[in-house]
Amino acid sequence: MTIQLKEDVAYILLEKISKQAASANGPTQLTVADFAGRGTDETEILAHIDYLNQKGYLEASFSGDAYAGKGPNPLPAAIELAAVQLTDSGRQLLQRMQENPPASLRTGPSTLVATKDMAFLKKVMLRGNLEDIYDARDLTELVFRTMRDLMTTEASHNVAEDLTGAVLPSTSKEALQEDISELWKDTNPLVHFLSELRPPLSFNADTFLFRIEQEGSIPKTSGPKTVVKAVFAATKDELPKERIQEIAKFLPGEILELWQEA
Repeated sequence: MTIQLKEDVAYILLEKISKQAASANGPTQLTVADFAGRGTDETEILAHIDYLNQKGYLEASFSGDAYAGKGPNPLPAAIELAAVQLTDSGRQLLQRMQENPPASLRTGPSTLVATKDMAFLKKVMLRGNLEDIYDARDLTELVFRTMRDLMTTEASHNVAEDLTGAVLPSTSKEALQEDISELWKDTNPLVHFLSELRPPLSFNADTFLFRIEQEGSIPKTSGPKTVVKAVFAATKDELPKERIQEIAKFLPGEILELWQEA
């Protein structure tokens, strides 16, 4: 398969791998959020890794099929480089690119701009690699519901009080003219009533992700971990530090890691 090598994607890849190697903080993980505004997806990112590996700029072994979008294998929610390092050629290439960054990096939104200034559902769309605003809303409600199931009623109420603000700026779409706190609350009156009475549920990270994958309509360009992390990041932007810490106490295993990384 022939790919069109994108300088900006290659630059971000090389720089992240270089920084991760310097920090010695475990396997390098990449998601589409690392390439915000670059118009790419997991298939293309993996293909770039494969290309740079073949050309001798990287020495890498990674999960997933670099050409999964062309075959039967599902795209991974996150791309984990089990073992990766820049070769001498790779370090030289990165140094040249740092001295003269790709012009394409000057266009498109950066992750920092997206997380700081965008409306709530726009953030979820961008970080979750979603193309439809209604998918972003539906998946946000699903992630929120799964989070609430793990939390006490008091903690859930605390979050609802802090999630104030419009999900989008003024819009003609009536279905999206709502407050972020409305996404947090259960829209089914009976389920909402019962949730006020029941104790927190107990389930692990795999069950959390399984629910998102089975109950949500996730496009092939994304995955459950990518969606969860996108919702987490947008949510944390709206919450005070003490609420972020309170939520963390209820999250199991890998879900806690996603919350902390978001």
